[in-house]
Amino acid sequence: MATDKEKVRTKGCDGIPFATIRRLPVYYRYLENLSKREVERISSRELAAKIGSNPSQIRQDLSWFGNFGQEGYGYRVDELLRAIGRILGLDQKTEMVLVGAGHLGRAIANYPGFRQRGFFIKAIFDNAPEVIGEIVGGVYVQDVRELEQYLLENPVKIGIITTPKEAAQEIADILVKGGVKGIWNFAPVSLKTPDGVAVENVHISESLMALSFRIQPGRR
Repeated sequence: MATDKEKVRTKGCDGIPFATIRRLPVYYRYLENLSKREVERISSRELAAKIGSNPSQIRQDLSWFGNFGQEGYGYRVDELLRAIGRILGLDQKTEMVLVGAGHLGRAIANYPGFRQRGFFIKAIFDNAPEVIGEIVGGVYVQDVRELEQYLLENPVKIGIITTPKEAAQEIADILVKGGVKGIWNFAPVSLKTPDGVAVENVHISESLMALSFRIQPGRR
């Protein structure tokens, strides 16, 4: 039987399974590609075939958010794309701050896909004197000691942490104090945050090790 802690990990906002939340961006990406190709409609079976899922899973995922599609007709691509975009919050501008202007932080700051989906890095912070004052991704790098004051004057929704693990919790505490509601954490450490502050951990090395496991001889 699952423990209470395990049950919490399987459920996201409003009791929606995390697995469903994880699949929504996948649906969005494929529908976006279909829209660019001017495909007008698609069935759950066709969509499932493209993403390696099954039709009932797609219908079940979408049922958490309303009624979509028509029996015998399928889904209107543009309508479903807009609906999932609203569910994911992509119909609004989301401002972010990034803490840690090292190699990973610079790669994130320079990635153009965020702006295309409404995510904007408004400020970057670091503690290295040789980095402070640089322009990274079109944004001026500020002293991390200014982060707390910046958040008081410039409320943002998301904070991105790309610092060494030793500094990550302290930065997270400052972000939470400054009103940030979501933290995208690339530091290899589990952060402690209060209820109401969402954390998305991205452990790159763990993902690489999982891939290594899958390619070992005798595994499929």
